[in-house]
Amino acid sequence: MLTKIVTFFLIFMIILGMFGKLKVNFPGRARLASAKCPKCGRYRIGKGPCPCGKA
Repeated sequence: MLTKIVTFFLIFMIILGMFGKLKVNFPGRARLASAKCPKCGRYRIGKGPCPCGKA
């Protein structure tokens, strides 16, 4: 019985891993990509300039 539970858990984790690796256009993905600074790659919070001062 315990081996069945462990096996189902591992299969479930493998399926979740496969879905996580998909490069599907999820909503909000472009918005997250545009929120990064093009120079240093850090996320910008708010509408102001990046703290690195380059962009």
